[in-house]
Amino acid sequence: MSRNPILTQKAFDEVAAERSPAEEWQNAQDLGATSAATAAGVDAVMGGRPTVPAATGGKVMSLGGVAAATAVMFAVLLATATWGWSLISVTKSVDPVTGAETFSAQGNPWGYVVVAAIVALVAALVTAFKPKLARFTGLVYAAAEGVVLGVVSHLYDLQFDGIVVQAVLGTLGVFVVMLALFGLRVLRATPRFTKGVVAATFGVFFIYLIGFVASLFGVDLGFWGTSGSPLGIIISVVVCIVAALNLILDFEFIEQGTKQGLPAYMDWYAGFGLMVTLVWLYLEMLRLLARLRN
Repeated sequence: MSRNPILTQKAFDEVAAERSPAEEWQNAQDLGATSAATAAGVDAVMGGRPTVPAATGGKVMSLGGVAAATAVMFAVLLATATWGWSLISVTKSVDPVTGAETFSAQGNPWGYVVVAAIVALVAALVTAFKPKLARFTGLVYAAAEGVVLGVVSHLYDLQFDGIVVQAVLGTLGVFVVMLALFGLRVLRATPRFTKGVVAATFGVFFIYLIGFVASLFGVDLGFWGTSGSPLGIIISVVVCIVAALNLILDFEFIEQGTKQGLPAYMDWYAGFGLMVTLVWLYLEMLRLLARLRN
């Protein structure tokens, strides 16, 4: 089973191991993989056709459930992003000499941003290790991450007019393209593909770490920030590609999870992983567009 760093193999295996023989029998029937002899054997042991335990309410992971959970989390993210955007007020003035309009930002949202970033990180880590809590921690992550995205997006938009709309459209476009490539089986999460994408993802995070630490000491590495250097643009393009390929791993997780009938709470876990990837792609799209404009 292929996974991205959020939708881990360990989490999938642990959830799959929790299923009872009754659930395994039901899933095999749905996939048309149970022989008559096996079904008869299970009937003999279970005393007839088994049912999904009442503890799960008889519900399993489904494409509709993943879509609904993802939509709810993104609705929360957009609501708090709107609030984060409003934390920065803009005043317009006219230069008395040239007559040109200038805009200045007011407000000090960084306290909110730091707290929200920490909350989002903690919620993400808890969700990654405790999938059962995803329906709660996923919403916390969405709310906190929305504040960060709102402030960051507004700052980008002040410097580069219209860049947020371009980044949103670009992110949606990449999502649709990758979904189509996955659906048409052009791109599949084979073991080799998965290893390559995961390795590239951790490589990107390592580059982020180097750039962040260097910036703390005032060192300009040429690829950190929004400078329009060729190296910075190339790195942003590569990172966008890596983030896009992570969507294939997300889609594979969702497809296999629904086929194997994982518990319904995995809808939220899968939606959370998908949201993390899209947020990452959007932020890097903003950085790439800013570099191109520079």
